[in-house]
Amino acid sequence: MEITDVSAVTVDVPLAELDDHLGIGPYVTNHGELESMERVLVRVDTDEGISGWGEMRVFLSPAATESIIEDGVGPMVRGQSPFEIERLRRQVFVEYTNVDMFFAAVETACWDIVGKALDRPVYELLGGWTAPTQGSQQHRQSVDGDSTAPGPVPIAFCLGILSPEESRVKAREALEAGFSVLKTKAGRDWREDVERIRAMHDEVDGQLEFRLDPNQGWTLDQAVRVGAMLEDENIYLQYMEQPIRVDSHTSLARLRQRLRQPIAPNEDTYISHNIQSLVEAGAMDVGVIDLTPAGGISGIRQQAAVLEDAGVPFTHHCAFDLGIRTAAILHAFTGIPGFSLPPDSTYYGWEADVIEQPFDVTDGCLPAPDGPGLGITVDTDAVETYRIS
Repeated sequence: MEITDVSAVTVDVPLAELDDHLGIGPYVTNHGELESMERVLVRVDTDEGISGWGEMRVFLSPAATESIIEDGVGPMVRGQSPFEIERLRRQVFVEYTNVDMFFAAVETACWDIVGKALDRPVYELLGGWTAPTQGSQQHRQSVDGDSTAPGPVPIAFCLGILSPEESRVKAREALEAGFSVLKTKAGRDWREDVERIRAMHDEVDGQLEFRLDPNQGWTLDQAVRVGAMLEDENIYLQYMEQPIRVDSHTSLARLRQRLRQPIAPNEDTYISHNIQSLVEAGAMDVGVIDLTPAGGISGIRQQAAVLEDAGVPFTHHCAFDLGIRTAAILHAFTGIPGFSLPPDSTYYGWEADVIEQPFDVTDGCLPAPDGPGLGITVDTDAVETYRIS
């Protein structure tokens, strides 16, 4: 089997409005505000008629992203076997550039092709359903009375920056919908960040765990104040995600020593060698990793091995993922050992999806992967509806 073509198309899908049940739009961060999100869908075709799909965010512009994938990565892999994923991953190299994020969607599509060709789900190709480590709520369910398959995957509800009172409403919605963890953006005003967590914690009477993500928006002293003030209220976060700017591993380690709030680098993990540096610096309690900057499922597996060997728990990041990348994350979470905390997700917050059978979020969980490859079929009509021409 050989790869014959690599193509990309960009869609722009609206977010469900805040007034809707579990709606999150507009989604506000310290970097901006979103009412919809552009996603690049990548298709890899083969000479045997089997195609696979991947997905990523727009980089600079839709045209620039599509061009790098089609005119840059495409020629590097065309004519080669989608089965040789590790070899492809190592040959896609451009000096002075981290091309991993553009290869990731192609790499995911190759996993999809291989799974379809072998009539096996990707998580089986990764080694099969792995027993979750302590703290994970994922469980095993029986199939046909004999074999077993992974159970539903719990996810963390993700919320933009809102007022304390608006945040109360969404915290209550999340709890009543079965979520156990809520992640909220932060970083515009550290004092209000504290007030929002206080309000949500009070609203749900401590029944939710919280992740607080300022996207590098605090200085070291502000991060200390946020963590200490929450500790004074007996509120302990599941973790503070990337509280200060990247490449400040010594400062992260100092922050970790001063607070009892777990510290979880995210943007710092986008460069793979940083993970080992963070471990050696004692600068992380939790790793928040992402398959796109890692270069795909193979890359995230490599990062997971480093973290698991170091005894550091980890989870997967969310980048406003439609059904294709959501499926890839579910397969990675299910088939790669070591994931122990619910992955982030905004899947419930889309108005629509580009797959024929969108996932149902039930009791705060996404369904386990099923079917060959990624187990999804792309809805070409939906792609045309939301396509950016």
